Amino acid sequence: MSSSRFQKHIESFACGHCGAFVEGNGYTNHCPRCLWSRHVDIFPGDRAAACGELMAPVSAWLEHGEWQLRHRCLACGYEKKNRLSADDDMSVLADIVRGGKK
Repeated sequence: MSSSRFQKHIESFACGHCGAFVEGNGYTNHCPRCLWSRHVDIFPGDRAAACGELMAPVSAWLEHGEWQLRHRCLACGYEKKNRLSADDDMSVLADIVRGGKK
């Protein structure tokens, strides 16, 4: 996936999974409280995916010193890798790494 296709959109939203209000910064692609996402993009920021359903955090791993998170769409099965950020809830991340509740 080419980084030249990235489209920055500063959008705030209510999480579709936990209901938390998320203040977007243009790079926000998941809820920092529960780590769930929504299937809205084909390429980052384009909002072109027709699905629009929730994406569960299904796995996490360290890659080049940064935590990565894999989301899977509950409706269509599409999977997407995302970087975690400093404001993400690391206790939820720990549960995902251990294979516990997501």
